[in-house]
Amino acid sequence: MPKLAQATPLNLDYLKPPQAHQLPETGYLRLWHVIGDPKATPPIPALIPIGRTSFLNGVKSGKYPKPVKLGERTTAWKVEDIRALIGQLGGAA
Repeated sequence: MPKLAQATPLNLDYLKPPQAHQLPETGYLRLWHVIGDPKATPPIPALIPIGRTSFLNGVKSGKYPKPVKLGERTTAWKVEDIRALIGQLGGAA
């Protein structure tokens, strides 16, 4: 009888919601890192559970932090600003 291969456990860490302590100390986050992207492979969980339009309207009104232009077509948010926003909204920052 042939020997069966040992099954390796699946690594499902990417399914866990991100925690603020997983954010780098400094740097930038693109929009999909902030609001998540369930259609990405693997899915990107949201740091702030809000829709794209609602988040961008909040940026425009001053409720959420302003982005930084990194290039002609590249916009990002400072990690420090997003960490402060998560703390302000009552999350673990």
